[in-house]
Amino acid sequence: MDSHPGELAVFGAMFIGFAVARALDPATFDASQGQLDRLLGGVNTMVLVTSGWLVAVAVRRRGSGRSHRVAMLGAMALGGVFLAIKAVEYGDKIGRDLTLETNSFFQLYYLMTGFHAMHVAAGIVILGIVTWWDSLENLETGAAFWHMVDLIWVLLYPIVYLLR
Repeated sequence: MDSHPGELAVFGAMFIGFAVARALDPATFDASQGQLDRLLGGVNTMVLVTSGWLVAVAVRRRGSGRSHRVAMLGAMALGGVFLAIKAVEYGDKIGRDLTLETNSFFQLYYLMTGFHAMHVAAGIVILGIVTWWDSLENLETGAAFWHMVDLIWVLLYPIVYLLR
């Protein structure tokens, strides 16, 4: 359950690929980026960062006699909120016929955000496992993975949604 440097390398390669594709076709990327919902992306950023904070609270509370499980359950619930918002975004795009086949921007948008969403889903499962099989080492391992997921989104959101 440890976050591997390989996962970070894959996301790094996607960020580089996105930058190269953008440099090759800035007009398409600007027009396509205008089709994204920056507000929902921003809300998702706050949801995920808050979830990461709850995981940090849980690690700090572990062994102090204060319940850490409530914080972990809150973090998992916010991970679910993140995925629900992402599903709303995808539904909106698909409803407007903005799919993988639209252009290179949307291919990369779905690839990058979809790969990240898969990590969020896996992270929710991991947080559940480390909450159930309770030890400080397990909790810290799950927290490291979840913080990697946070970090990737904190980079992905501005690169895909905001920077022009």
